[in-house]
Amino acid sequence: MKTVQLSDKGRVRQHNEDSVGVFTNKNGIVLAIVADGMGGHLAGDVASQMTISSFKKIWDETGGFDSPDSAEKWFGEHLELVNMMLFKHALNNPECQGMGTTFVGVICTDAFATICHIGDSRCYLHNESGFKLMTQDHSLVNELVRSGQITKEDAEHHPRKNVLLRALGTEQQVHFDVTSIGAEQSDILLLCSDGLSNKVSEEHMQSILNSEQQELLNKAETLVQLANENGGEDNISLVLVEYSPGSEKGDEAC
Repeated sequence: MKTVQLSDKGRVRQHNEDSVGVFTNKNGIVLAIVADGMGGHLAGDVASQMTISSFKKIWDETGGFDSPDSAEKWFGEHLELVNMMLFKHALNNPECQGMGTTFVGVICTDAFATICHIGDSRCYLHNESGFKLMTQDHSLVNELVRSGQITKEDAEHHPRKNVLLRALGTEQQVHFDVTSIGAEQSDILLLCSDGLSNKVSEEHMQSILNSEQQELLNKAETLVQLANENGGEDNISLVLVEYSPGSEKGDEAC
């Protein structure tokens, strides 16, 4: 299994409130996470970084999974713990009031992948069948699209595009979506913040991931570069996980 993680502050913002992490536990199972912090500098940083560091500690003590159900249950139990930790931190630290973070994570075993998300950070699957969005944004605009009130084209330029309906750490109770899929050799999972998905079309993402000439790290760098070339107004973060023999890990970009 090959993995690459990159996080870039983009061309406009002075600080990077995104955090990413790829961790392998004692059983050789990979956990990959992208968290897009919200609440302004310091608060956004704190929420996303606390999320990544907390899951790293938990993952170090986690063993194997005998089924997708067990992986889905693991996500639910530990998201509740991390959510409450973030919520209490904001209550006890006035400078962090209102902080929260999106969350998209995937547990990758040899047989299956379990995808969990909150907010508008996304997970895509690239395989022999094509390129598919595996998550649905928990955002106001996406709900308007789903209910037929606006079109997907309207959503691209909607003035309230960044309004989230769910986030990690903003409420006492956390609501998330989780699903599991079978894993095949050559499958690629792309986890990303909206700094990438808002700037790079799915067609371009698929084209880049299709390239046989580029290594996984080069593909990740090309995606970040394209997001910056298209404006780079937001932080840009991604993780690529490829189901293939061997290992490959990219360095996080500042």
